[in-house]
Amino acid sequence: MGMNRRQFLRVSGAGLAASTIVALGFSPLPAMAETRHYKLAKAKETRNTCPYCSVGCGLLMYSIGDGAKNVTSDIIHIEGDPDHPVNRGTLCPKGAGLLDFVHSPNRLKYPEVREPGSKEWKRVSWDEAMSRIAKFMKDDRDANFVVNNAEGKLVNRWTSTGMLCASAASNETGYITHKAMRSMGMLVFDNQARV
Repeated sequence: MGMNRRQFLRVSGAGLAASTIVALGFSPLPAMAETRHYKLAKAKETRNTCPYCSVGCGLLMYSIGDGAKNVTSDIIHIEGDPDHPVNRGTLCPKGAGLLDFVHSPNRLKYPEVREPGSKEWKRVSWDEAMSRIAKFMKDDRDANFVVNNAEGKLVNRWTSTGMLCASAASNETGYITHKAMRSMGMLVFDNQARV
């Protein structure tokens, strides 16, 4: 096989460079043979719905924790659910940034109330928050419930309070919510998907 001078210099230069790299400690065989640990191997997968808009994209949330009682698992990864019929595994930029939202120090995790005239928010229990909401709704319904209209016809309606429902809820949840609100006479009722 005949080689000219230029080909000889290329081959010998490549050989010299390769032997120098190996001599400095880099060997491609051990680097390629080393396995990388899959970060989600021991994580628990939980399906959820994105909280941002009315589309209702499906999420897969991965958390790590020992599963002991009274121990909160740490969410380490969030991605789109490829089996979800709405987004088929894709997420918008807000949905893709959900991990930052979950770990944000400004995220509100507990109910808080600010009393009239106060400038400070105070933390309350979930039971107290639900009791306050129920009390305010009952007081408003008792004060503003209309049994008969101006013509004397029976109407049984409550128009001073409204309900805005989440559009990412299932049909069954929407049906039950609609029936519960309508049974109290509430007419002002809408869904986030229309907003």
